[in-house]
Amino acid sequence: MTDGQERAWTDLAPRYVIDPPRDEAATSVLPGAVIDPREVWGRDAPLIAEIGSGQGHAIVHAASSRPDVDFLAIEVFTAGLARTMLTAEKAGARNLRLVEANAPEVLAHLLPPASVDELWIFFPDPWHKNKHNKRRLVTPEFAETIAGAVRDGGTVRLATDWEQYARQMREVMDAAPQFSRAFEGEWAERFDGRVLTAFERKGARAGRAIRDLAYLRRDRE
Repeated sequence: MTDGQERAWTDLAPRYVIDPPRDEAATSVLPGAVIDPREVWGRDAPLIAEIGSGQGHAIVHAASSRPDVDFLAIEVFTAGLARTMLTAEKAGARNLRLVEANAPEVLAHLLPPASVDELWIFFPDPWHKNKHNKRRLVTPEFAETIAGAVRDGGTVRLATDWEQYARQMREVMDAAPQFSRAFEGEWAERFDGRVLTAFERKGARAGRAIRDLAYLRRDRE
C-alpha cells in the first residue's frame, strides 16, 4: 500500500472497518461471529452490501447519495479498502462500513440471516479461461448462501462484461428456487444506481457488452 493508504488504516479503520473473529485464514470469518447491524451502524435502516467493492467507487457514491441507507463493502484486497476509506471520508459517507473477508463467509457467518435488503455483485473476476471457470464466485452453492442473507423481497443485482459468465450467472440464479427474475427479456436494464467504474469502461473499450441481471428473493415458507 502507499503511505496514504497505510495512514488510512491507522486513522480511519476504527471508524469504518468491521474486524470479525477469524478462522484459520486471514480473510476468513469464524462461524458464530454474527454482528448486530443496529449496533454497528447505530440505527435501524435498510442494508445494501457490495461483494468485491474494489476501490469503492460504486459504493461510496451510493452511500454519499443515500444517507438514509446503510452500506457494507466486502473486499479481500487491503489496498482497495484503504482507498475506499479515503474516498468515503472525503465524501462524508458515515453510513458505510467495510470488511476485509471472503464474501461467502461474510454472508454465512457475519451478517444475520435475512438482514440484507440489496446485494450487489458487479464485475466479479470472470476467470474466463475454461480451466479457471470453477473459481468463479456465482455458483449454485453461492446462490444458496445468498438466499440465506437476503431478506424476503430483497434484490440481488449482478453485472459483468463477459458474456459467458453473464450466461452462467443467469443460469445459476434462474435455477435457484429462492429467487425470481426482476426483469423481462434476455437481460435486465442497466442499474442506474451503479456509477461508471474503471472495470465498466475497460470492458466497453474492449468492445464487450455490459450485461445486467436482477433477482428478487422469494418469501420464505
